[in-house]
Amino acid sequence: MHQRLLESYQAGSDRYDEMLQADGRLRPHWRTLIDQLENLSPEMLRRRANEVREAIAADGVTYNVYADPKGANRPWELDLLPHIVAADEWQFLEKAVAQRARLMNAVLADLYGEQSLLSEGLLPPALVFGQHGYLMPCHGIRPPGGVHLHAYAIDLARSADGNWWVVSDRTQGPSGTGYALQNRQIMSRAMPEALRDMHVQAPHGYFHTLRAMLTQLAPAGGEVPLIALLTPGPYNETYSEHAFLAHTLGFPLVEGVDLTVRGDQVFLKTLNGLRRVHAILRRMDDDYCDPLELRADSALGIPGLTQAARLGNVLVANALGSGVLESTALHGFLPAISERLLGEPLALPAVASWWCGEKPALDYTLEHLDELVIVPAFSSMRMQPVFGHAVSGAARRRLIESLQLQPHAYAAQEWVRLSQAPVMARSGDHGLAGRTISLRVFAVADGHGGYQVMPGGLTRVASRQRRDVVSMQQGGTTKDVWVLRESESGHLEQASDDAAGAAGGTPICSTVDVSSHSGENLFWMGRYSERVKNLARLLRTTMQYTMDGQAESRGILGSASWMCGQLGVLMPKPDPRPTITGVQQSLQAAVIDTSAPVSVATQLRQLAQAAYQVREHLSLDNWHALAKMPAMVHERIGTPAATQQALGNVIDACSGLAGHALDDMTRDAGWQFLMVGRHIERMVNMAALFDNFLRLPPARQTAALPWLLEAASSIVTYRVRYRRTPEWLPVLHLLVFDPSNPHGMAYQFRMLRQYLADIGQQLGMLSMTIPTHLAGQLEAMSLADFAHGAPAAEEANARLAQLMRDAVSCGYMLSDDLSRHYFTPLTAPVSQGV
Repeated sequence: MHQRLLESYQAGSDRYDEMLQADGRLRPHWRTLIDQLENLSPEMLRRRANEVREAIAADGVTYNVYADPKGANRPWELDLLPHIVAADEWQFLEKAVAQRARLMNAVLADLYGEQSLLSEGLLPPALVFGQHGYLMPCHGIRPPGGVHLHAYAIDLARSADGNWWVVSDRTQGPSGTGYALQNRQIMSRAMPEALRDMHVQAPHGYFHTLRAMLTQLAPAGGEVPLIALLTPGPYNETYSEHAFLAHTLGFPLVEGVDLTVRGDQVFLKTLNGLRRVHAILRRMDDDYCDPLELRADSALGIPGLTQAARLGNVLVANALGSGVLESTALHGFLPAISERLLGEPLALPAVASWWCGEKPALDYTLEHLDELVIVPAFSSMRMQPVFGHAVSGAARRRLIESLQLQPHAYAAQEWVRLSQAPVMARSGDHGLAGRTISLRVFAVADGHGGYQVMPGGLTRVASRQRRDVVSMQQGGTTKDVWVLRESESGHLEQASDDAAGAAGGTPICSTVDVSSHSGENLFWMGRYSERVKNLARLLRTTMQYTMDGQAESRGILGSASWMCGQLGVLMPKPDPRPTITGVQQSLQAAVIDTSAPVSVATQLRQLAQAAYQVREHLSLDNWHALAKMPAMVHERIGTPAATQQALGNVIDACSGLAGHALDDMTRDAGWQFLMVGRHIERMVNMAALFDNFLRLPPARQTAALPWLLEAASSIVTYRVRYRRTPEWLPVLHLLVFDPSNPHGMAYQFRMLRQYLADIGQQLGMLSMTIPTHLAGQLEAMSLADFAHGAPAAEEANARLAQLMRDAVSCGYMLSDDLSRHYFTPLTAPVSQGV
């Protein structure tokens, strides 16, 4: 039994195995899963593993590894096999983690309050005041409800004897809860039968409690509390998680530039004006949060935030200064502190630790170096763990010298050989391989002095090359954590439902607070989606004329090539008779060249960047469509037919985005700006296209009319309406004068006038006459004047050409005006697009 899966699996002789007992038999809580996997063929296992990877890509789950060759948005990695924790074992961990969270909160209250731990000698003052983690300006701040530690995470490792030990505490803005929930959502699709049959507890109650606790503790003074999630921005390694959490919790995702302190209160700059923020769930390190009092060189924080927190005008979760407890050097002092503050022994001890700032500890470390791991004493230090047994020669001498010169900067920990768990090997047979792991568990304050522990967590898996170092930055992967229930009664699931209703008495907020930053990115998302669609259609139309084999196409190609060059597309030098091959090569480059400012690949990247920063405003289906788009064009597109197919896919995807905007998005101010962005871009594109068309000689204009209609996505409408070959006056009417053609100029003027009026009425501060001015110029023209041979034809053409140029310049003016009115950040403005 279980022969196929386990035949290649090797249990470590020097470490605990999560799946196998010492005699090689399966642990009881693993049997159901392995039985189910045994019934799956290798092909089915491969398919499910691929489904996990595809789901991660579709959901856009990323973890940014600095200097990683895969790029800024490195895909999150999740193993098909979960980490299974038995019910009786979880009962112990749950109580122990909750106790440790209460202890950490009590220590923070003391360090930033009475400081009795220091006066009684339970903590060395040098260990507290000698590190960057202790923020002196935060001393004396009493957070609402006395809760300093709203969210807590703890990294655990299991030693060879099967006992759990604390490796590190995460107390600033602990990451991983969003990833843990996303892991579960993906696994519920990949392994639904196992989740059901094994009665795995759901992690959702954690998020209900977090939202209810912040709502309860926020100093709202009778107002509906506005809670924001503060992120360092899209270049942070866990930004993907920040966006997911904001979407899950229903909080606006904001950066420091979106917030300001006025009258010692924090405000969010929204499209509707300033809105008071009552609570901030931060994912930013302590000292970066306030450049006024904490770190002067921070460009990420909010000046005055510390004072607002000091006066009790805003809840900051976790409290500023909580990072002091992330020091590994504190571990050895916590057992005595637990007896002092809680009156009970510490249930979950840390790995044996010594702070080298004390001479006896330094002497012990130097004497037993081979048995220890040297780690930084403070979280602000950038240093990888050093295994004493692994260094020798000059490296060992340098390590000892560093310990002797700066002993306070280092701590020593007992070398614990991490337990191992099975992962799905990526070999052809998809057997099991062993990898070392660590478990991150999360707790959240319940607002009543206790902590609720998420039933599950995040298991991190070491890379094959770094067996004893578990680090996502060094190529680690993850597992979903399955905590089993004792019975099938489901009462634990009901507890989650009860937590969901904890804030049931809170008034429903009917307004949507869209930050100026989000509104700007939605605006540019609309512009880029329309821009890439227009460019793709222009290139596809031109490429088609290189492939149809018609004699008249060569003359049309000369006009099309010249106009593409005028529009900034990468094209060969103007040539009245360009070669088919030359045009095709240039079109190919205009599709895939990421270095060209005007290419489909470049525009897709800019669209993805704008959308990435407003993920919390997008439905999952909308995001799935966006996430797939950059991969639609790539260097492997080699033939004109393949290029045309890729361009068609891009156009279809952009049309799908427009459908999502119409069907999935709430008609709030952010949606209004997305639509305005689309219509500005369509107006500018159509005006530039028509302006250059009017510069062609009359004979070449007549020949290029079919190309113009196709490039303007109006060829089908023309054929249905006029049922004749393209002629100048009907084409002019359809593309310029007809207010019912969604790709025509008159239609853009009308829609912009409508949306801008709605924005002005909804948000105020806006009086923009540009669309009305342009529409007035168009209405003053007579279509009859444009007939060939008409007395006023030359003058009419000149006026029309001027209108097109005015429309282009007015489009950019309108964009600038909107930016000044609504998008200008509260500090120095940053250009978002061109």
